[in-house]
Amino acid sequence: MTIRLTVAQALVRFLAAQHTERDGVRHRLIGATWGIFGHGNVAGIGQALVEYADAMPYHQGRNEQAMVHAAVGYARQSGRLSTHAVTTSIGPGATNLVTGAALATINHLPVLLLPGDVFAGRPADPVLQQLEVPYAGDVSVNDCLRPVSRYFDRVHRPEALIPAALQAVRVLTDPVDTGAVTLALPQDVQAEAYDWPEEFFAERTWAVRRPGADPAELAEAVRAVRHARRPLLIAGGGVHHSRAETALAEFASATGIPVASTQAGKGSLPFDHPQDVGGIGHTGTATADALARDADLVIGVGTRYTDFTTASGTLFAGDGVRFLNLNIAPFDGHKLAGTPLIADARSGLEELTEALAMHGHRVDESYVSSYTRDKVDWERRVDACFAAPDPGARPTQPQVLGALDAVVDETDIVINAAGSLPGDLHKLWRARSADQYHLEYGYSCMGYEIPAAIGVKLAAPDRPVWALVGDGTYLMMPTEIVTAVQEGIAIKMLLVQNHGYASIGGLSESVGAERFGTAYRFRADDGTYSAAPLPVDLAANAASLGMRVLRAKTVADLRSALREARAADTPTCVYVETETADTVSGPPPAQAWWDVPVAETATRPSAVEAREEYDRHVSTRRRHL
Repeated sequence: MTIRLTVAQALVRFLAAQHTERDGVRHRLIGATWGIFGHGNVAGIGQALVEYADAMPYHQGRNEQAMVHAAVGYARQSGRLSTHAVTTSIGPGATNLVTGAALATINHLPVLLLPGDVFAGRPADPVLQQLEVPYAGDVSVNDCLRPVSRYFDRVHRPEALIPAALQAVRVLTDPVDTGAVTLALPQDVQAEAYDWPEEFFAERTWAVRRPGADPAELAEAVRAVRHARRPLLIAGGGVHHSRAETALAEFASATGIPVASTQAGKGSLPFDHPQDVGGIGHTGTATADALARDADLVIGVGTRYTDFTTASGTLFAGDGVRFLNLNIAPFDGHKLAGTPLIADARSGLEELTEALAMHGHRVDESYVSSYTRDKVDWERRVDACFAAPDPGARPTQPQVLGALDAVVDETDIVINAAGSLPGDLHKLWRARSADQYHLEYGYSCMGYEIPAAIGVKLAAPDRPVWALVGDGTYLMMPTEIVTAVQEGIAIKMLLVQNHGYASIGGLSESVGAERFGTAYRFRADDGTYSAAPLPVDLAANAASLGMRVLRAKTVADLRSALREARAADTPTCVYVETETADTVSGPPPAQAWWDVPVAETATRPSAVEAREEYDRHVSTRRRHL
């Protein structure tokens, strides 16, 4: 039996019938479709979404990149078991997807992209918004999505949709290969009818597997842990993706091994768990980084070992330090010449815990006592940063976080991605639940926070969701405030105004670039941007987009506004200007290095001094072989 439908209708109907299953729980794979319509998709996917509105929910976006961010936020909050699709027209609508696709793929988060494409039949050539490539007639702007997609196909004929759609779902549901998946859809093919086999629309359930460890690899891992005297576990994003937090807590409690976390892995243990020692690397805590420098075994669980984690190859300095890498992806399991333990994070931790228990293995109590004392000392530093002795003063950024910390509980979700906030959050934030800390730091994409908060709120409608946004990020992409207002999605936005790119300004100063081009100020007489701050009212802008805005001038105002925003049932913004100068209540400095190359020759003293400091750090780098 066959059913006659257009390609677009068939695709929407197929997607509505796809499900995932893990641990006996079934989820709808594509929860909804985001879309902005133009001539490349309005008559195809647009008409199909109208045709099957009862089967496929639709969300209206304002910016194509932001729609991908919203889908990614939804996918992460859903444990990668459910995601959204995103449809765009051809041309700029399609190329706007590239940044969001890169973010999804780098962070191993599934999202389905459905950009329109030029005519497959080429009745007119070129068409509006078509890129002409003299040496290749089959190239369109959608080819920009190839390197940032885990799977890419262009559906030139109706019957080609069947294998393309099945492959797309295979990749979306694969815990190793998942990321952005792109099906480029020529606009004439979208509207073309075809006789489809009924079986194509049958409900399918794709099992998201939890592979266990190879026995030989497990035995080698057990030997490595038992021989270590100063082991340190690094929890990466894979712990969250696997929902392995309970298994990690049991492993840490049983063995006494301290647990540090990457940006993606923070919250794998709650901040008050005895073995949690905070963030690792350039933005990490003094406790975790000191342990890393002396560790003889580093156990990486679900981490990619980015340069922020390894302090650009300078952090793990112990004599004879070795690595044990529990990862579902062999590519990551073999990094740093580590002993691989290729398995799902939860399965691998459970097997490792059980195997070590047979030997009664636990680290020496003197090691536990040492890092416990250091952890207490660090928490005192956090308290000092959060404290605000003068409630009538303008807050520092850490005091802003302290005010939020005092308002939230384990149900709140805090979202951030770029600027100076990620460093402060990684060092200072006290994660109370496994999914409270939502940092996108694989791509650190400005503009992620607001749309991602919408996606997270759609996945967790009964929980308070906060988008922490700096002024630089806000100016990149405030557009989806309109979507939140339109749909009544009650996100909370904490908008911090410090008049420029604070993070890059600090980095610029440290590398001898003198904060050039990083302040939001008028030009001075010398041509630099160093005169008065710009009279930009971001709070008024947010209000003009329909958001309720609460202005806070002092610490006391801020505390009151945050409580009011948390209780609000409409999209609400808390706007606060912070002190920009370093003070005693500022964040602790970086506890480990990060490699940003400095000019090798220069005449300005700041750059000369920065190069000398750079050479000193570079000399400590090592390759683990």
